[in-house]
Amino acid sequence: MSDIRTTSASVLTGRRFRLGESPFYIPETGIFSWVDILDGKFYLMTPSGDISCHDAGQQIGALVPATGDGRYIVAGKAGLYLFDNGDITPYLALGEHFRSYQRSNDSKADPMGRLWFGSSVDDDAYPESGNLFRYDGMSVKIMQPDTLISNGMAWNSRRDRFYFSDSSYHAVFSYDYDNETGDISGRRVLFEVTNGVPDGMTIDSDDNLWVAIWGGRRIEKRDSVSGELLEIISVDAQNVTSCCFYGDNMDKLFITTSGEGLEGANDGKLFTCNTTSRGLFPDRALLYNHN
Repeated sequence: MSDIRTTSASVLTGRRFRLGESPFYIPETGIFSWVDILDGKFYLMTPSGDISCHDAGQQIGALVPATGDGRYIVAGKAGLYLFDNGDITPYLALGEHFRSYQRSNDSKADPMGRLWFGSSVDDDAYPESGNLFRYDGMSVKIMQPDTLISNGMAWNSRRDRFYFSDSSYHAVFSYDYDNETGDISGRRVLFEVTNGVPDGMTIDSDDNLWVAIWGGRRIEKRDSVSGELLEIISVDAQNVTSCCFYGDNMDKLFITTSGEGLEGANDGKLFTCNTTSRGLFPDRALLYNHN
């Protein structure tokens, strides 16, 4: 462990969030976004640091940038919604795919604009359950059944590998990925996590994964071929939930954490960290006409 590079993140804002998640950064506009799952709210922050808050009226797992300025897909409990420059409207109902006690969890667009989203229980009273879904404008398809807590997703720069963390399995999985069809196959464990569980993730231009470790106070940088641990970003918060790259050179990390049930001074705050890597621009979800 002593040979592994270790750096520390610093607090970006003083505000606490119950369950911060789903960080994104749009390089073209400099806009940051994230959600508070338990409060059912999502946030946009301008380059000058001004923050706007939007209430979805239900628990939400993610806010995914979509095609067009100021547009996002809100992944909620009852369905998917379109946020368009301040207005929230229904986009796709999910009642037939979710049990009554489930909600959307982590979500991202793949390189072709298809929306991937996981389902998870919305209350600890229920056993962990869910699936990983993909929506391509025509249908919602289960891509990975019987997940426990669907979390981080990433695609490599060659668009032939897909990575997925299922937190309760304490593992990040690697799949063969067909960019044209969006199909995945050949699931295998890329690496397992000890002292915490893998949560959200992002990927850099060298195809290294940066994985938030819930319960582990850190981000792990991992080789996406071997799974080898390359670097640790120490975060002064117990439950680190996700991260994304940002900045003019896409070489900084924007990190979300959870403060629910915790009393640490920085639990639930947003963090930042300089890196020696560069992130990829986020893929945007295509918007489909449902009429």
